[in-house]
Amino acid sequence: MRNSICVLLACMAFGIMGCKDEPVPKPGAMLRLEYPEQNYSRLASDCPFAFDYNLLAKPEFQNGCNLVLDYKEMKGSIYVSYKPVEDNLKELLSDAQKLSYEHVVKADNILEQPFMNGQDRVFGMFYEVKGDAASQSQFYVTDSTNHFVTGSLYFYAKPNYDSILPAAVYLQQDVRRIVESIRWKSEKPQ
Repeated sequence: MRNSICVLLACMAFGIMGCKDEPVPKPGAMLRLEYPEQNYSRLASDCPFAFDYNLLAKPEFQNGCNLVLDYKEMKGSIYVSYKPVEDNLKELLSDAQKLSYEHVVKADNILEQPFMNGQDRVFGMFYEVKGDAASQSQFYVTDSTNHFVTGSLYFYAKPNYDSILPAAVYLQQDVRRIVESIRWKSEKPQ
């Protein structure tokens, strides 16, 4: 009888201690990514254009005036290509637009944002690609007579828009800065 009273008291004690509020799962945590403030410098080269680039990127020239701005820590790159305009402006524009819309299969939306700087003769288009596309933003700029520059942002990872969104937004600011700051170098003094 004494053992059964001890067992009964033990069960009651565990029952009282175990009667707490129902456990509630914690909400899913979001990874907080913080990137350094953008610090820009002017690209120094012999190419017929110059623009501002983020010092977080390492510029690597390939094949003349084509270059890669490599963001190793963010596992991404902005690819910039230069082509001279030689009575082929329509073809260059068509190719740049076609390249941007090749991502429409995976993209949820592609936002076109025209850019015009008549004073410095810089005209172009910035494309913001939303969704699981390979490139999150692209652009082209031209002076319509001599120069044509295209650029694309790519990450070294399988496209997963939710995962790369913070980095994509950060690097899209750098792409916009390239478009807004590009200037043509004069071949002949005017």
